[in-house]
Amino acid sequence: MEPLTHFLTGACIGRAGFNRKTAYATVAAVLAAEAADLDVFWGFAGPVEELKHHRGITHTFVGAPVVAGVVVGAVWLFHRWRVRRGNKSANRRPSEPAAQRRSPPVRWGWLYLTTLVAAFSHILLDWTNNYGVRPFYPFNPRWYAGSILFIAEPVMWALLLVALLMPWLLGLADSEIGVRRQPFRGRGWAIFALAGMAALGVWRWAERSKGLEMITQTQVATAPVTRVALEPYPVNPYHWHAILETPHYYQTAEVYTNAASPAAGIVTDRTSDILYKPKDTPAMEAAKRTFLGRVYLDWGRWAVVRDVGREAVPGFPPPVLPPSRTWTTVLFNDLRFDYSFLSRPDGQTRKPLSGWVYIVDGHEEATEGMGSRGQEPPGGDAGDPQ
Repeated sequence: MEPLTHFLTGACIGRAGFNRKTAYATVAAVLAAEAADLDVFWGFAGPVEELKHHRGITHTFVGAPVVAGVVVGAVWLFHRWRVRRGNKSANRRPSEPAAQRRSPPVRWGWLYLTTLVAAFSHILLDWTNNYGVRPFYPFNPRWYAGSILFIAEPVMWALLLVALLMPWLLGLADSEIGVRRQPFRGRGWAIFALAGMAALGVWRWAERSKGLEMITQTQVATAPVTRVALEPYPVNPYHWHAILETPHYYQTAEVYTNAASPAAGIVTDRTSDILYKPKDTPAMEAAKRTFLGRVYLDWGRWAVVRDVGREAVPGFPPPVLPPSRTWTTVLFNDLRFDYSFLSRPDGQTRKPLSGWVYIVDGHEEATEGMGSRGQEPPGGDAGDPQ
């Protein structure tokens, strides 16, 4: 999921009761709920490095306890700084009662448990969308994806924001009528939001199962289907994007699972919604062996590789070569993210999470990149994808 959902989920985890057990629970949960995405800093090394390492070791059952420990360590440093500053202030104001200077108790065991729950929530939320996670890495490098929620889900934003804002609004109302402020407000609202997120996930899981059943009972493609994927749309739990693979082509369709709606069913155009599998060329085989190719094919469960000839990537001029040599462009894109509402009018190279490689003379790599970011080929053997 995107960062906003992770941050808000962490805040609700902290306020669901952990903040009654220890100080710093909410701030620690917020940090731990998003800390796994610090792997995006690999993007400074290049877009292909970012694809290789994103949702890597920090998004695993092995890495989550370490992430939680690092967050607790950061909170401990902040706590020590606060204590020292508080002691200096107390020395300057000796007449202040000790009870007023005393900080809420910090129970480090409870704080670690809080951050651990928040760190695991990150893995769970990322599993719900179709990008996927590798929670059992390094013992099992397989990607797992629930594909029940879109990567940005406004319904979840609404649930979480209501849970966090309502206690504050109610507190304002209480202060206006002179009601004494109660500590740890919002526990019920936080639990309500977390339960609502779980209910939304179960609802979408059921609708996705219904959609898969509709596809198996309907002849969407004219050829035998070897595998099927069903990808979520945002907001609408009844609308799904289907991908079907046959021996010679891919077929896409829109699936509407609401039986009470007149639009329920499967909508497809067997002309525009068919993508024939491209024939292999020497340039395509060379591109698959590049750093980008190995990383992309390790991650892209519905990856399509195409040789588009001398079609330059916008913003990246092709290599300058003598007349005796030639170049070609090889494109990588994953059909899981080939939503019509995300497509751009300037061609295939701008599709979400698409990759490209310039191949010289059908066997030599020149430049590679992801979307609108380029990266020079790494020197030597880059090794297997993480």
